[in-house]
Amino acid sequence: MAERLIEAGVLAVGIAVGGALIGNGFARAKGADRYVTVKGVTEREVRADLAIWPLHVVAADNDLNLAHAKLEKSIAGVRHFLATQGLDTTKIALTGFSVSDAQAAEYGGDQRRTNRFILKQNVILRSPDVDKVLAASQRVGDLAAAGVSLSSGGEGGPEGGGPTFIFSGLNALKPPMIAEATAHAREAADQFARDSHSALGGIRQANQGVFEILPRDEAPGITEGSQVSKRVRVVSTVDYFLKN
Repeated sequence: MAERLIEAGVLAVGIAVGGALIGNGFARAKGADRYVTVKGVTEREVRADLAIWPLHVVAADNDLNLAHAKLEKSIAGVRHFLATQGLDTTKIALTGFSVSDAQAAEYGGDQRRTNRFILKQNVILRSPDVDKVLAASQRVGDLAAAGVSLSSGGEGGPEGGGPTFIFSGLNALKPPMIAEATAHAREAADQFARDSHSALGGIRQANQGVFEILPRDEAPGITEGSQVSKRVRVVSTVDYFLKN
């Protein structure tokens, strides 16, 4: 009987000690989980260094050969227009040629149409002279005066057929912008630690965030691609341990 009482006492002590160790383990885990999550934001204003301008040329006639001749004349008119604006026309590419035959359409098509054949061709200019492209796009009405018919939208460009302005220097900006965003995050964490009467520890984990290229002027209907001036933005998220 005495031996059983001794065994029971030893077991009780073991459970108590084990419970104390488990309790200390939770305390350590809870202490290790004390951290603050902060975000560092940085932005840079940049200018596009490449313009891509698709012009969607259209020609129509009841005679296919005449329609094609009109299309070729309009394409030559586009080349001449771009050359007079100081742009390098050797950078032009022709894509998306198509022919529509109204009489070949299902159920015979609309017999009231005046032109049987409609031909389309995309004339795409690729140029680093973004300012010249922007200026030329504001004079696109001169093409109509020269007898060139254009359609808006279509393949190869944004709706409306205007130029798209691209910034291609993002990779060079990434290292300094990440460093700046991380420094801003550290400043925010330092302030939080001071306000909470804690000391800032090391980094628990970090996420550099996604780089965004945004329009410089944000307003309804304005897209990033339509603006020469843009904003590059990144948000870094960092967890810092807090110490008592």
